Amino acid sequence: MKVLRARLVLLVALVAAGGLGAPASALAQVEEPRAETCPGSLPSGTRCWSGRAESGAWYWYARPADWNGRLILHAHGGPRTGDPERGEPEEDLDRFSMMVAEGYAWAGSTYRRGGYGVRMAAEDTDQLRRIVWARWGRPERTLLHGQSWGGNVAAKAAELYAVATDGTHNYDGVLLTSGVLAGGTHAYGFRADLRAVYQFYCANHPRPEEVQYPLWQGLPAGASMSRADLSARLQACTGVGLPEAERTPEQHARLRNIRSVTGLEEAHLLGHLAWATTLFQDMVWKRLDGHNPFSNTGRTYRGSDDDVALNQGVERFEADPAALAALAYDSDLTGQIVLPTVTLHARYDPTVFVEHEAAYATAVAEAGRSDRLAQVFTTENQHSRLSAPQYAAVLAALEEWLSTGKRPDAAEVARICETLALRYREPCFIDPAFRPESALP
Repeated sequence: MKVLRARLVLLVALVAAGGLGAPASALAQVEEPRAETCPGSLPSGTRCWSGRAESGAWYWYARPADWNGRLILHAHGGPRTGDPERGEPEEDLDRFSMMVAEGYAWAGSTYRRGGYGVRMAAEDTDQLRRIVWARWGRPERTLLHGQSWGGNVAAKAAELYAVATDGTHNYDGVLLTSGVLAGGTHAYGFRADLRAVYQFYCANHPRPEEVQYPLWQGLPAGASMSRADLSARLQACTGVGLPEAERTPEQHARLRNIRSVTGLEEAHLLGHLAWATTLFQDMVWKRLDGHNPFSNTGRTYRGSDDDVALNQGVERFEADPAALAALAYDSDLTGQIVLPTVTLHARYDPTVFVEHEAAYATAVAEAGRSDRLAQVFTTENQHSRLSAPQYAAVLAALEEWLSTGKRPDAAEVARICETLALRYREPCFIDPAFRPESALP
């Protein structure tokens, strides 16, 4: 028990002082903003700038000619595991150009480094708020927007930085789209299961002649694997990427079993395997001191053509309690929201399952804050970008909530969306009656 307690203290200290963040001594100097050419998707007359924060994070800021006096502070998804580059936020700005079209100024950060670290990214997001306020003036309202993993980041930033030390609010409202809202301790278990099930059927990640390692590591420390290499291994085992007629009976059987047990679509297997490789490696070796936050002990896998053989032969692993506690400290959400918060999520999101919304709603309810949460769902099967008028509609609903104090419901958001669909030339898919049945395990 004393050893476990010591390891827990060490890992939480790593999270707080740099294991999931970055030491202050490593931070780069400020670079003043410079004018940039805005993405073509932005309204005519919009001005864009890029710069570098004290933390080393690159950022972009855009302001339309008909600015409405509001700022959207964007937290991007991922985590992106490469080194940050100046131009990265331009892609996010282009993807959410409808927000600028609605009159909002927009700011987004790369974060100071690639890789996992929710508190680190939340700190860098709030640092960008301070930069924008100091350089371009404090707006009438500041809205915090998080997309995908950035939903976890934005929700954590709202918990940590919504209220200033003098009791005033740094933010006015929160919008979370396709968000990883179950926290790190629940968000990635299915990918650990995928690695175990995949290896049982394919035995090529790693191959028998390669260095063997526990699958929860993603890859050994210092090792690398390209997406093309991973794709070739997946194809060799299952035929994914080949025409149906060119797949062997053995490949068909292995693919059928993997899909049936994990519930994942063929088109998304490579993406999830990639996260369970490079992201797991980053989390384990760079953020958790080589310790394991994943567990499949006691898990019964079902749906294969021989469940007994699968459950007897699959690799088993048990989470290190200290690593799990460190991951929870960094990324799990308390539900203690203080600002009006709206979420938007596709029912059939193939990347961040809609059950994340149920987990978040439960956490918020247990904290007694359900009156500050409104959730909206669509019938889409997309993740990175939903239909444009839906984002404009949830923003309009959030603004009305901030102005009147009346929490919107999904039916109201759907009505707003229909009024915007013609202008955006994209349809609305909002399903007012839907609620996810259960949270992630």
